Amino acid sequence: MISALFRLAAAILALGALTTPAAAEWYEASSEHFVIYADDKAADIRKFSENLERYHSAMVFVTGRKSDTPSPSNRVVIYVVGGQRAMRSLSGDRKVGGFYIPRAGGSRAFVQDIRNQQNGYPDFSTIILLHEYAHHFLLSSSRFAKPRWYDEGAAEFFASASFDIDGSVWVGRPAQHRAGDLAFADPVHVRELFDPALYEQKKVKGYDTFYGKSWLLFHYLFFTEERRSQVNTYLANLANGMEQKAAGEGAFGDLDRLEKDLKSYLRQSRMAALKLSPDKLSIAPVTLRKLTAGEGAMMPLQIRSQRGVDAEEAAVLLAEARAVAAKYPEDPGVLTALAEAEFDAGNDAEAIAAADKAIALDPSRANAYVQKGYALFRQASKAEGDARKSAFNAAIKPFVALNALENDHPLPLIYFYRAQVARGMAPNENARAALERAAVLAPFDKSLQIQAGIMLLGEGNIAFARSILAPVAANPHGGWAAAKAKQLLAVMANAPDGTPLQLGNLPDPVEVPEVEAPDPA
Repeated sequence: MISALFRLAAAILALGALTTPAAAEWYEASSEHFVIYADDKAADIRKFSENLERYHSAMVFVTGRKSDTPSPSNRVVIYVVGGQRAMRSLSGDRKVGGFYIPRAGGSRAFVQDIRNQQNGYPDFSTIILLHEYAHHFLLSSSRFAKPRWYDEGAAEFFASASFDIDGSVWVGRPAQHRAGDLAFADPVHVRELFDPALYEQKKVKGYDTFYGKSWLLFHYLFFTEERRSQVNTYLANLANGMEQKAAGEGAFGDLDRLEKDLKSYLRQSRMAALKLSPDKLSIAPVTLRKLTAGEGAMMPLQIRSQRGVDAEEAAVLLAEARAVAAKYPEDPGVLTALAEAEFDAGNDAEAIAAADKAIALDPSRANAYVQKGYALFRQASKAEGDARKSAFNAAIKPFVALNALENDHPLPLIYFYRAQVARGMAPNENARAALERAAVLAPFDKSLQIQAGIMLLGEGNIAFARSILAPVAANPHGGWAAAKAKQLLAVMANAPDGTPLQLGNLPDPVEVPEVEAPDPA
């Protein structure tokens, strides 16, 4: 009882920290790859959105990779939540300056106040966003399973970008936010970056220089001409199946010499950076929309819903959401958020009713279809016998409507497959193709990759399964999905392509939480 009361009090405090001031004016900035919600000055929000699109374009230019333009609902949605107190209440961690949740059709980033640093180093909350979006971009544009140091080093390399007032973007600036780590944290030898087993063996309980050293190595290799070609050799070694330690030694030679070179590189008074002028960057226009009064009043509650709530938080949030909806009963944005709050609280019939009303007022509200579909699926899962089939036939209809509205939205594809599985059917070719397509559209959703990988193994599509599971297994923060992907890769290790694998009663890995970076980045 004490625990439940404590959680309820925490939920109330968290909601209070995100309460919208009476004079707040919320805006939605919509661009090709991002949607931003913020109660800030319109000009600042537009500039922030434009800078993020420049950042995306800069990564395209530097890497030579180009991912497909995401469907509207598969863009990264960014909520600007306010200061440190609001972020602490949302994340549950006083050290977190921002965070990112990757989900198919629902990737969400949460940052503090917008601070457009022109001609200077970005604000730390922005660095976190840039770091996580670098991961998002690199995974979306390449299926190659990169080693942890390379993955984090690349994200740190891009995250220290800065934006000039003339529209230029600087890439590869020195990572000033890692200076303290490199100077005072427990050292990590470059050999440990190439040898994960050695790193785990020598790792201290406190904080070390892994992130800083990964950035330093990536930066050094990128800007040092005589070493740059060695990176291609290293990646080729890995692609050909060489173990990480051997791949590093084979490409870079004497690792003690490389360590000495890195120390000398770090002691330089100046470091190189790459300036990309506006003519090298291509961004689509940003559309700015002022939210209605109802949407603005609902936004702090929507942020909590999108973050994720437990039962106690859902109950508190629902009471607030119903109060807002009573004041703005004809606002489709309010009703869509209410549908989500009702679903979170376990009220399926109420969620469906709110979603139906939102869709009637504005048929373009994608999340209304999603919440109605979720509620109908939950209802259908409780049905039995002949009623179960008809219940799932009804449950898929909102997703069919959403697919017609947004052809590359991954959720209709996922639920088309799940509906057949839930009815006890062997998914037909269309359903299997739908799940494959969803996995391609949302490579950042690890649970989706696991589901698709298992399906592909059952079909005997070993090569495709390996290509989508390997990046999950290489997730630098570990977790259940990484453990499951490693398990599946081991099962298929010697299986020739075209051989269906029956996994039978393959046990799930022990529940392992993802390990966040020791520094909030």
